[in-house]
Amino acid sequence: MAALPLRALTMRQLQFFSVLVEEGQFGRAARRLAITQPALSNAIKQMEKLLGAELLTRSTHRLELTPVGAEVLARTDFLVNTFEVALRDIESTVQRGRAFVRVGVIPSASARVAAAVSEFLQQNGQREVELAWRDAPSTTLLAELRSGQLDMAVAAITEPPGGLTCVDLFRDPLVLVVRRDHPLAAAGDANWEAIGKERLVMFESGSMPALGNPARAQFAQGAEPYRVSYSETLYALVRSGQALGLMPRLYTASLRDPELVVVPLQKPRIERRVVLAYVPGPMRNVVAQELIALLRNRLPQAEEPRSRRVTRGHPLDAIRRRR
Repeated sequence: MAALPLRALTMRQLQFFSVLVEEGQFGRAARRLAITQPALSNAIKQMEKLLGAELLTRSTHRLELTPVGAEVLARTDFLVNTFEVALRDIESTVQRGRAFVRVGVIPSASARVAAAVSEFLQQNGQREVELAWRDAPSTTLLAELRSGQLDMAVAAITEPPGGLTCVDLFRDPLVLVVRRDHPLAAAGDANWEAIGKERLVMFESGSMPALGNPARAQFAQGAEPYRVSYSETLYALVRSGQALGLMPRLYTASLRDPELVVVPLQKPRIERRVVLAYVPGPMRNVVAQELIALLRNRLPQAEEPRSRRVTRGHPLDAIRRRR
């Protein structure tokens, strides 16, 4: 059980601390909170007195978190975000008769997740659920999940993230995107050695560095790959003949370009894990629990995107049949 002085902390004090760290300066934080600067300073001092530890080091121009302050901030942000969302829950339920659920998703998996959520809404009635959508890279989604800004997230991982429950949904292998006149397009599939010294283009963030770089090193790939942020740029470089595209297969599900071909990449077959992640413990509302249960069952059953080129007797066909 927490000591009595610590139980004297208020949500208002926690909100003040969170905003102060975000703004980085007492004056700006006070204006945002619509209070005086001395009132804000006194609230932070009272927090430190109750906690028995210094949270911030103060200087003329900036504030810095102490090690204890950084730990307190992570928990403060979670409490503040959860509190604010709980208030929105109450407002949504009382005024509109709806439950409020926040869903995060990586863009490449958005089609599958949206289809599953649509099925959920049809089962539960459109007017009973209010959804907030957040699309972002996996690292951002997992951070917002930990801070209480999301109820669940469909994300891609290479290692299990600490502090979260992760349910494996499916595997998403790396593929090549090549021009239709490239020799690998006619071959129907490729291995890493077949890439040879050709330059690759790949995403600069997300799971791609962790997935693609070790394979490139193992097979002594040639020139350093181009690194881009968006699939449109990747496709443009492939289309112009400057590189071969290396990307997770999910991204190619919406590719409709007669000049480009998606080629399965084997030996080794490298995959990222797509998971449903959420904070362990009690959920804010029953509807969020029910949606998580549906996504856990529905998403692994979703049909995987097919290659843009069909070959007879391809090894992936047997894998798909077993699934």
